[in-house]
Parts: sequence; C-alpha cells; structure tokens
Amino acid sequence: MNRTLLAILATTALTSASALAADLPARMPLKAIPAYAAYNWTGAYMGVNIGGAFGKFNGSSDNLTGVTGGGQIGYNWQASGSPWVFGLEADISGSSQGRVETNLTATAHETLSYFGTARGRLGYAFDRSMIYATGGLAYQNLNVDAISPGFAASSNSTNVGYAVGGGVEWALWDRWTAKAEYVYLNTDSTGVTTPVAHFAGRVENNVVRSGLNYHF
Repeated sequence: MNRTLLAILATTALTSASALAADLPARMPLKAIPAYAAYNWTGAYMGVNIGGAFGKFNGSSDNLTGVTGGGQIGYNWQASGSPWVFGLEADISGSSQGRVETNLTATAHETLSYFGTARGRLGYAFDRSMIYATGGLAYQNLNVDAISPGFAASSNSTNVGYAVGGGVEWALWDRWTAKAEYVYLNTDSTGVTTPVAHFAGRVENNVVRSGLNYHF
C-alpha cells in the first residue's frame, strides 16, 4: 500500500513539474550593452576668445599690457581609435595694449591695436579633454607717435613673425568646447627715429586667454 501511494505521488509530481515547465515563457533574448563611444574631435569649428597680454617693444623692460578679445576658426582631424588630434587654426584679436617710452628728450606713445595668427595644432586627447601644442605665423599692428623738441613723427605698421604656444581644451556639451591657452608672438616692427632717439625694434607679446568654440 505504501509503495503504491509513493508511486502515485511521484507520478503526480513529475506530471505537475512537466506541465509547469511547459507553461513557462521562452527565455527572453539578452540585449547587448551599447559600446562606449569616445568623443571624436574631427570637424570644423569657430568661436570667440578673451584674455590679457603683456609684451615689450624695442627690447624695453616696460610692458605693453592690456586686454585682448577676438575670434578664431579652425578644423581638427582625429583618426578613429587614435588619441592624436591634428588641426589648423586662424585667429584675430583686438588689443588695448599701450605704454609711454621716454628716451633723452624724446617721448613715444606706443599702442598695439590688433594681432593674429595662423597656426597648426598637435593635440593628445583623453576622451573629452585634450592638451595641445601650437605654432605658426603671427602678425601684429603697432602704432608709434614720437615727439622731441621741435620734431614729431609717427608710424603704423603690421609686421609678420612667428607664434608658438600650447593649451588645454574640454568638450562641454553637445557641440560646445572651451579652451585655455598661452601664445607667444614675435614680429618685426617699423619704428620712428627722432633727432635724439630711435624707437624701433621687435615686438614680443605674451597672450593668455580663454575661448569658447562651436563645432559644426
């Protein structure tokens, strides 16, 4: 009797388990986790910048200081899977830099009104951050008004030289990036000669600025 009862209970349990398994839904397919997409710096951009500058003219230790502001346009290229970023950038900025220089009985008012560059950039990207070095062509506009007893003269010239520097750029959101950079500019300049003094030489400029770019 006991064996018969046990056999009936075992048969019933197996039948119930089989029916329950048949009623279970088929296994749902597992969705693949989306692959992580690193930020890519390739593309054209344009933006604005603001900062400050201090420089010197004619080798003087007196600084040409002032505020600068302007705009830039450029293009980056980054191969897929590579951290290296190659780019070209051109910019132009207005400047409030100026000073007064005295030599014997002559006085010169010197103002640097604008400058610009056309540079290559070589960057190394850490996903949404990038450090870069830069260098290329520079131009600066310098005006010199000089006076001495019985004499006055002026010159205004835009001369060409070179620019080198570096910076850091961050991808903020959507198509916007921000940067901070330092650029050194060195150019010739046309000066003024008075009967008692000569105001001429090279213009060396140190520019520290921040910028905001929109990428197309």
